[in-house]
Amino acid sequence: MDLDGKLLIAMPGMGDARFDRSVILICAHSSDGTMGLIVNKPTPDLSFSGLLEHLDISRAPEGRDIRVHFGGPVERGRGFVLHSSDYPRGPATMTMPGGYHMTATLDILQALAQGGGPDAALLALGYSGWGPGQLESEILRNDWLLADAPPDLVFARDDSSKWVNALKTLGIDPLTLSATAGRA
Repeated sequence: MDLDGKLLIAMPGMGDARFDRSVILICAHSSDGTMGLIVNKPTPDLSFSGLLEHLDISRAPEGRDIRVHFGGPVERGRGFVLHSSDYPRGPATMTMPGGYHMTATLDILQALAQGGGPDAALLALGYSGWGPGQLESEILRNDWLLADAPPDLVFARDDSSKWVNALKTLGIDPLTLSATAGRA
């Protein structure tokens, strides 16, 4: 099962409140485990300018203001910038299917603070992680749906509609979605 670059969409009734109505972009999936970023849960208590101030990064008047998201419960003090492919990739940038890239170094934050950087960017604090076989078991248990990850959905400004829009990419109306599943 190749999940790199796919979206995980939380099913209703998700037992873990941290993942309720979450949309997660899978950044890395292998036999060693899975790593992804929640792309639809902005942090209510931290802005990009506040983060720049905390990191002592000066912001130019033309500096960008990207959203800061809760990427997941693992290593919440670590930041990851999910971005489009138009930013020069260095050895610290990970490439994913679908034209996504992820950089976890200060240089991308400095570029954004100065008005540069990639056209599309989303900052996530922390990440979502699963051990070997754990995510596959959760998918089989009907905790998650899988979908392609269109950039216009992942980088959309309206985080509150991403879960519904992700379901719609599968042709699913959230009002008809049930938390229970069966086998005939």
